[in-house]
Amino acid sequence: MSAKILIVGCGAIGGLFATALTKAADVTGFDANAEHVAAIKRDGLRVTGKSERSARFDITGDIDALRGKAFDAIFFLIKSKATAAVLAQLRPVLAGKPILVTLQNGMGNAEALLDMPDVIVARGATMNAGRYVEPGVVENLIEGKTWLGPERGRVDDLTALGATLNAAGMPTEILADPMGAVWSKFVFNCVMNPVGALMMGDNAARYNVPEMRDLIDDMAAECMTVITALGGSFAFPPMEFVAKVRSGAVPLSKHAGSMALDIARGAPTEIDELTGFIVREGTRLGIPVPNCHAVTRLVKGLELASQSRVAYPR
Repeated sequence: MSAKILIVGCGAIGGLFATALTKAADVTGFDANAEHVAAIKRDGLRVTGKSERSARFDITGDIDALRGKAFDAIFFLIKSKATAAVLAQLRPVLAGKPILVTLQNGMGNAEALLDMPDVIVARGATMNAGRYVEPGVVENLIEGKTWLGPERGRVDDLTALGATLNAAGMPTEILADPMGAVWSKFVFNCVMNPVGALMMGDNAARYNVPEMRDLIDDMAAECMTVITALGGSFAFPPMEFVAKVRSGAVPLSKHAGSMALDIARGAPTEIDELTGFIVREGTRLGIPVPNCHAVTRLVKGLELASQSRVAYPR
């Protein structure tokens, strides 16, 4: 019998996972974007860019439509700020004890899921990247590996889920301790996401301007110092992808990160859950993080400016 999987958030990353998983699982989607939901119900979800595909699956924007349904796993692929609220909505309507999975950016997501007692909680990181294009369409920008491990539970509890992801064409490694991979991807996101937003989504500016390269390197060093002081370690060099792009081993894409896309549409960013975390922990530990502090301040101002621009276009 196919695993029953609920994807919470069928936008960029959620859309990539949902469409892939239809090859190996019984997928249901939940999304707050009514136009997106309507388009998927009508035509399925289309993925453009790398590994183009289209898939049909059940989807709803109505919590009550999920009442009494049992899932083997629930993937939370929404913005970090929404995790606790959405989990609170889901708890009363779902049957059984599904595995709760977060591959979200930033700190605080797994902690929110742990508030639901007596269920397995898995956290991880993915190098896949995408963007929401329009209702019923997402673009696959970067394909990569996914790492997943138990925050509550045992590694054996995730073996079947890992097999399902691999069968769906989403290369996944199940780890006893996922935090090395989580910290590595976290540093990358803390640095490259806000810098991409400040560069107004121009990815070339992140790589081709010497001053920006220096800023990126300085921010990464600050982040790694804080995480090491917290007792964290790294499963792979956090800035390995950046080094490959700089050397020409990986071509420069047009993707400047999800935070740049948030700024472009006047949406709240995840700066507090990313670089803001480094600033807070650096301050608490007495570790200077001047570059991360300045960038966090700039992004907070940019958030307000972008929201005003979208609300009151000239």
